[in-house]
Amino acid sequence: MKLFDLEFDPAHNLLPHDGTVYYYGKVLNDSEAQGYYKALLDHIQWKNDEAIIFGKKIITKRKVAWYGDKPYTYTYSKTTKSALPWTRELLKLKALTEQKTGHTYNSCLLNLYHDGSEGMAWHSDGEKDLKKHGAIASMSLGAERKFAFKHKETGKKIELFLEHGSLLVMKDKTQDYWQHRLPPTKRIAHPRINLTFRTIDKNG
Repeated sequence: MKLFDLEFDPAHNLLPHDGTVYYYGKVLNDSEAQGYYKALLDHIQWKNDEAIIFGKKIITKRKVAWYGDKPYTYTYSKTTKSALPWTRELLKLKALTEQKTGHTYNSCLLNLYHDGSEGMAWHSDGEKDLKKHGAIASMSLGAERKFAFKHKETGKKIELFLEHGSLLVMKDKTQDYWQHRLPPTKRIAHPRINLTFRTIDKNG
């Protein structure tokens, strides 16, 4: 099912069952979105991501950063990160995200995709450090990219485009039953920044 050309209602669940996903569309105007995009490109402490796959350390072209209320540790792909203190821009975007979604967050994982050749494979955000069934809010800045969900049992897919300055939230049992991905594409030549606001409740 493709949701590319529909008007989005933030009170409408995009998933047919076994989870909850709301898409709010653009929550920043173009000027605001561009300002935050440039500020994050320039001021975030970006580093190439690392993963352990079949016992080998892989360094990705995609860059990441991890920020939070405290120096929370977060382990995924068998690597561990320690959260940096919030920047001014991140705190503003966190406050906006909390106001829009009605949930609070204590951390944010940022991804920088330099162009369409960089994406994210099918996965679920079910790490033990995260609040179980907690909300994960995803804000997009930069290039518009396709985003997809796939049910783990039925294989049913839901796809949509995430716009510059837009917000999406995944919550309830979404991570139990659905995977999501950012598919690579040759048609995108510009960077995209993705901020995923999360709640850590398993450490410090």
